[in-house]
Amino acid sequence: MGSNTPGSLQVRDLSCERGGRPLFCGLGFTLEPGAAMQVLGTNGAGKSTLIRTLIGSATDYRGEILWGDKPFPASLAQMRQSLLYIGHNAGVRRGLTPMENLAWYGARREDALVALEAVDLYGFEDVLCQQLSAGQTRRVALARLFLPSVASLWILDEPLAALDVRGVARLESRMADHLGAGGSILLTSHQPVNLSPLKQVNLLDFQVPAGYDIAMEAGSVQ
Repeated sequence: MGSNTPGSLQVRDLSCERGGRPLFCGLGFTLEPGAAMQVLGTNGAGKSTLIRTLIGSATDYRGEILWGDKPFPASLAQMRQSLLYIGHNAGVRRGLTPMENLAWYGARREDALVALEAVDLYGFEDVLCQQLSAGQTRRVALARLFLPSVASLWILDEPLAALDVRGVARLESRMADHLGAGGSILLTSHQPVNLSPLKQVNLLDFQVPAGYDIAMEAGSVQ
């Protein structure tokens, strides 16, 4: 992360596969600054593959991905400077404490304590993450969203999954603040999301027709 300049994320006629199996085709949308988008679809529809493609870690796709009107791969490094990504794998170092994990991301102790309290982990700041439950470990990752950040684009894979009703409300409030500051959010969630404005795109609307050959071309993302 390093740039807080808002930009738009555009997807044009995108087709993706996983393990040689086509997942979806013809997907298109634009995510503007100040807006949120929820990606819908059943398990296996390609939600996580889409996210990995958008952050540049999956390159087997056809179509265009643009950040600020500049296509990938040329604009990928610029997009990553504006990106905060939290995926299914929490990215938490289990041999470190929650405080040490947030310090690794550059958080000051006072900011980290506020963030951990926001995800109901106050008092666990000096406990090794390997001693926390899976849900608590997930909340260590989500605490990054409550830190001061220059990231304008948040991409979040099932961020509400590890939270109770109060935790969901807190995170939705934090996401609303981010949108109000001109940021943008793309997230997957099986739960309803209380955000405005909120766009939705359902990958089941872009299923691959029988006999369709995606003829994948590597995106050559560097």
